[in-house]
Amino acid sequence: MAQPVFKRILLKLSGEALMGDDAYGINRETVTAIVAQVKEIVNMGVQVGIVIGGGNIFRGVAPAAEGMDRATADYMGMLATVMNAMALQDAMKHAGVAARVQSALNIEAVAEPYIRGKAIRYLEEGKVVIFGAGTGNPFFTTDTAAALRGVEIDAEIVLKATKVDGIYTADPKKDPTATRYDMVSYDEAINKNLKVMDATAFTLCRDQKMPIAVFSIFKEGALKRVILGENEGTRVMA
Repeated sequence: MAQPVFKRILLKLSGEALMGDDAYGINRETVTAIVAQVKEIVNMGVQVGIVIGGGNIFRGVAPAAEGMDRATADYMGMLATVMNAMALQDAMKHAGVAARVQSALNIEAVAEPYIRGKAIRYLEEGKVVIFGAGTGNPFFTTDTAAALRGVEIDAEIVLKATKVDGIYTADPKKDPTATRYDMVSYDEAINKNLKVMDATAFTLCRDQKMPIAVFSIFKEGALKRVILGENEGTRVMA
């Protein structure tokens, strides 16, 4: 069996990735398929941390949140990420994968508080650690949380799992001539405003020399191919 290039990773999942073809909420079949890919690399000995977004849950209440104070809306979004983290943990349990949820907000009835040392110990024990509630602060995205947690747990790479198989010169759904980048620099991603991650996340990864890989979690075996260092998706690095 080929050996993984990366031994410890931070996987960023958007909340929308859990929706499947639904308008909002959690599609169980989609979550099960994602967990199967994670289980495959865990069985290869890869240590996996996951930061998850909450857009799929928050989308259902977005009309009611219109005009709401931004900080209040952001805290609601953080709670949505904890809901997603709990759903993901449950799916992993059913798949035979040991997982722990750590929350940046203090919700001890449903999740452990985020403690860096404990998270690293879980990873070393082969458990998947799912980080909920973003950074715990409003005005920061879960992309930024992924960059931050990736650096904190000494991950070797941040993997941004999307519905698109990499970063393109334009939106491939709108422009059939758009081409995929195999590799792009942090500065180019920031200067060209490539919206796959926000500028704060790109900047943090650049400053800490943390490589990023952007790929489609919906391509069968894509996560494993990234871990093996194969030409899958787009790599962002210096």
